[in-house]
Amino acid sequence: MTYAAITYRVKPGHEDEIAEIFQNFQRVGSSELHDEQGNEVGRLLGTAVFIKDDFMVRIIHYEGTLEAVSAKMARHGGVHQLEKQLAPYLVKERDTSTPEKFGTYFRDATMRCISQLSADTRPAEAS
Repeated sequence: MTYAAITYRVKPGHEDEIAEIFQNFQRVGSSELHDEQGNEVGRLLGTAVFIKDDFMVRIIHYEGTLEAVSAKMARHGGVHQLEKQLAPYLVKERDTSTPEKFGTYFRDATMRCISQLSADTRPAEAS
């Protein structure tokens, strides 16, 4: 299971308005991720959004590839509605109107992962 962190630069002082947008977000109907041929290639396991001043991060927990997550989100009408509502609060305008443009933003806004640990992660054996 993998995590991804997607960054957003937001205008400070609007944390409550942004929280309300996410509170009303309609999640996707199915957690399954599919490739272009319709084969199941993974699952969305969960998401969380954090905000502090001018920085917001969406954490996505998934199985499969980040490209499959991006493709699913790019096709979800609720995501496009959320993007439209967030637009006035973003520091820099971005175009997520097509799956390709959404994918570009998604890739560019993904933070580099330097560590992922879970309950089943075991420490290295002592020598």
